[in-house]
Amino acid sequence: MQKAVLDLYPNTPVEYTFFDRNPDTKFNNSAFFDMLLSELRKMADLRLSEDEADWLARTCPFLTPQYIEYLKNYRFDPNEVHIRIQDGRLVLGIQGLWHSTILWEVPLMALISECYFKTVDTDWEQPGWHLEYDDRMMTKARAMEQLTWAEFGTRRRRHLEAQAIAVAAGTRSQGFVGTSNVMLARQTHTKPKGTMAHEWFQGISALEGLRHANRFALDAWTQVYKGDLGIALTDTYGSEAFWADFTLQHAKLFDGVRHDSGCPFRFMTRAIREYEKRGIDPKSKTILFSDGLNVDKALDIEAKAAGRIKVAFGIGTHLTNDFEDSPALNMVIKLTKCNGIPVVKLSDDQGKEIGDSDAIKVAKWTHYRQPLQEERWKASFDSRNDPDGPDCCGTWPSLERAKKECEVYSKDLLWMPDTHSAGDWIGWVEHEDGEPSYDGAYCLIERV
Repeated sequence: MQKAVLDLYPNTPVEYTFFDRNPDTKFNNSAFFDMLLSELRKMADLRLSEDEADWLARTCPFLTPQYIEYLKNYRFDPNEVHIRIQDGRLVLGIQGLWHSTILWEVPLMALISECYFKTVDTDWEQPGWHLEYDDRMMTKARAMEQLTWAEFGTRRRRHLEAQAIAVAAGTRSQGFVGTSNVMLARQTHTKPKGTMAHEWFQGISALEGLRHANRFALDAWTQVYKGDLGIALTDTYGSEAFWADFTLQHAKLFDGVRHDSGCPFRFMTRAIREYEKRGIDPKSKTILFSDGLNVDKALDIEAKAAGRIKVAFGIGTHLTNDFEDSPALNMVIKLTKCNGIPVVKLSDDQGKEIGDSDAIKVAKWTHYRQPLQEERWKASFDSRNDPDGPDCCGTWPSLERAKKECEVYSKDLLWMPDTHSAGDWIGWVEHEDGEPSYDGAYCLIERV
């Protein structure tokens, strides 16, 4: 992605933010902070060697000589990263030009994980763990012999050693096609693998327009890579918004799509239908699944896809950070501002949106027409002859939901608009010949 950003948006300022999805994780160990800060500063010393540059040029022909030269001169700038510990939580932000800061996410998350498991959660490392881990990774690799799969676990790995063991096991598996770790790909004579990320769509939403950010992002990707790197990510703003922007040209040009949230089986069915609607044989296309996979999930998906559509798998934490009673960190670093504009990531999983709360509301309204102001509806049952007044039976986020919940209590409600207050509704419990009995019990649903 860095090449695409450098080609099309070289002067764009951005901000990234670290999110820890587990509220119980504590980073209030001074050794953790000191180690992380030390490793962060060492990043400034990294260089791309001539041998590495030559290997990249041979292995990744879509990377132009100009970009390879840029990489040879690239240096991480630790001044772009701001970290502190506040109330036991890690607070981390990245600020700078997009092409300069885009490489921070992966190594920073890997460093956070490694430092955490060296200084905070330390009971997992037992003598001989390498041998036991190698046995487990080989068992997993053999189970996936008939799959097409890559190792995608750099960001949340336990440490480099665990990832190297997982990749080495993969190279002994017939279905293994590569790793997201470019250094390990070179060392093991396999291919570096990856796709476009959510931040490509997020950034373009601010630079080109939110309503059709998916379309603009795919078009810009095509402009840079000319048909290479042809897996399209689908869930930055939810897959419904993606399919609405996925044109016939995109469907024919891109090799396939990537699933990263929501039910994989529903997504598979939808993708097949979308290709068929466009007159394309789904069996000529690929879905890359990458959402929290393990071996069993991948095998199940493969079985259900057989004869319908090609599938491949990017498997991460299950390979590079699989230690009993010592779970991996549930963390992300996401783009949160581009060119001064807040940007967000939605999802096909409820409650996993990331970004400024007002910007999330704007994105949901733009793509799905969800109200900017959250609706709440209160339902109360009452009777004309009840001296104690109405009994509230709850509040809900929509009128339809409130009606449905009330009908659990009284299935024969006859709903009528309340003439006294626009938008409110009355459900009469007692009615004669299909007409409400205005002297009987009723339910009032009102906006709150």
